[in-house]
Amino acid sequence: MEQHHAVVVGAGIGGLTAAVALHRSGRRVTVLERAADLAPVGAGIALAPNAQRALDVIGLGDRVRDLAAWQGDGGMRTPGGRWLARTDAGAAAARFGGPLVLLHRATLVEILTSALPEGTVRTGAAATLVDPGDDHRPARLGTPDGEIEAELVVAADGVRSATRHALFPGHPGPRYSGCTTWRVVVPAPERPFAPHETWGAGRLWGTQPLKDGRIYAYAMATAPAGGRAPDDEKAELLRRFGDWHHPVPEILAAVDPGQVLRHDVHHLPDPLPAFHRGRVALVGDAAHAMMPSLGQGGNQAIEDAVVLAHHAGSAPDFVPGRALAAYTADRLPRTTAIVRKAARTGALTMLSARPAVALRATLVGAVSRLGPGFVLRGFDGIADWRPPVAPNRSA
Repeated sequence: MEQHHAVVVGAGIGGLTAAVALHRSGRRVTVLERAADLAPVGAGIALAPNAQRALDVIGLGDRVRDLAAWQGDGGMRTPGGRWLARTDAGAAAARFGGPLVLLHRATLVEILTSALPEGTVRTGAAATLVDPGDDHRPARLGTPDGEIEAELVVAADGVRSATRHALFPGHPGPRYSGCTTWRVVVPAPERPFAPHETWGAGRLWGTQPLKDGRIYAYAMATAPAGGRAPDDEKAELLRRFGDWHHPVPEILAAVDPGQVLRHDVHHLPDPLPAFHRGRVALVGDAAHAMMPSLGQGGNQAIEDAVVLAHHAGSAPDFVPGRALAAYTADRLPRTTAIVRKAARTGALTMLSARPAVALRATLVGAVSRLGPGFVLRGFDGIADWRPPVAPNRSA
């Protein structure tokens, strides 16, 4: 085994963050990505202060904060346009120690890859776990170029992680949440609007600005698994959301049908027994896929990566069993609680019976009248998280 060689399986947000963090700890890192390239996939991602503080640890937090676009107010609306709750960017930043930053996933991928040595990421390189290893033997992976050994493997291979299944074959795996999502990025409409998330009956729409002037919009609705529009997904969005308040119709008018991303939402409601085995650690969706209702999926992957590097320590001092057990102990309780809270919130947003929807609107409106602190309280213990290492900037 080559000393101090870490292999990351998957070049998503969690995998790339782990690669940067482990590279900074003195390891040679190889990232194996199944896809043929790192062409932009996905749309927007919201990075809350907890993820930004994790990125501070690897010297990238301020690059992300510079992309903050939301400076004013926003809130929650009904499909007809009535405001149920108003939020304020300043109040959120004061409560949690920083702004919410919305950026395109491709931008975040570029920020992360720019912090890695050239040649670190190998695309078109599917990897299969052969042996997780232990304190006395290396982990082994099968690749298109043959087997490789590693002192540490980071499995960031997504919600359908083959590595997770190899480590824990008895786990039931991902479950369909009952919801599907759509995401688009379009030019800004001519008429101004306040950022918002709108809850209907079994449907949700959000419209948020990006720093570059474009708009990130997302939608979620209850639907059978595997469903697809009979014509195209823009037409499906028009059927479901075309008569909602401004700026939804204008956003939909600007959508290129070929650019609409639709994905069923699968999550892991049953927690794993551990996030590691041998010399292999799971991060992100491979470990704790969650519903998008709290906007924390990518944030928790970033946290995972930085906490894993913290427990792995400097390369010469790495003891797999001890380090990865500490990683599991640190991350499993926190992410399990967030997965469950995301599921509860998702169920609330997807209520479809008319009396339940009316009661939800009444309760949300009543809570909002108590002030922004009550609305933001739901993110206490999530967005105010701090990494277990000193950041590179004052918080």
